[in-house]
Amino acid sequence: MNFETGHSSQRAALVALFRDVFSASEGPREGAAIGTFVNRLLSETPAGDLRVFCAREGDALAGCICFSRLDYPEDARRVFLLSPVAVATQRQGQGVGQALLRHGLAALRAEGIEIAMTYGDPAYYGRVGFRPAPEAEARPPLPLSMPQGWLWQALDGSDPRPLAGPSHCVAALRDPGLW
Repeated sequence: MNFETGHSSQRAALVALFRDVFSASEGPREGAAIGTFVNRLLSETPAGDLRVFCAREGDALAGCICFSRLDYPEDARRVFLLSPVAVATQRQGQGVGQALLRHGLAALRAEGIEIAMTYGDPAYYGRVGFRPAPEAEARPPLPLSMPQGWLWQALDGSDPRPLAGPSHCVAALRDPGLW
């Protein structure tokens, strides 16, 4: 498996990957919604606020993860939010997602990003170091429908310290339906 960084030449393929994966697991309506979200995320987010990592097996796209800036204006630390994550349906259960997550987190760490957040399944993301984030210590940008899925990790391996103040996400994530 090879890892790639960036998305400029493959936006349509990435949108299709996310749409197809979410359609297969959650139904066509959810697939279309996630496809639209990913298209907005990739086309509207400033380059400095977005990190995209892909896994390939030969010419086949095996998976993709996106991190976008999560700004805490009252806190000097750099925080990025993992969302979304997709592994090609035929490659699920083979370790692609976990390898891609480890690769992306290592790249953020090397860049000096201090905190990674995500909103998802604690059991799945716990395998790569994410732990529950109390909302009082890391305020989400929008109300959470499943607060148990608000997760974080300090990329230096320490326990995360509370983040000061409210947070602001990139425009594509400002849809309450995603939270």
